[in-house]
Amino acid sequence: MAVADEIEVRLRTKFAPQTLEVHDESDQHIGHAGYREGGESHFRVVIAAAEFGPLSRIERHRAVHAALGPDLVGRIHALALQISG
Repeated sequence: MAVADEIEVRLRTKFAPQTLEVHDESDQHIGHAGYREGGESHFRVVIAAAEFGPLSRIERHRAVHAALGPDLVGRIHALALQISG
């Protein structure tokens, strides 16, 4: 399964978001640190879920990282998050 698909499945399962967009931006980082041939290294996630409402920005980021798990996060070089409640 592609990394973007894994991200989407794990976030949908954990948060049942109203909005979820997962963008593989790896091609924008060719020649930069962490870029891998074939991509799947740099991602941008836009997510909105009620669960994030009462959380601080740091707590939201921690919740997303926990939902993805260390195995998946360890395979990603860069993860930009736009999170709303």
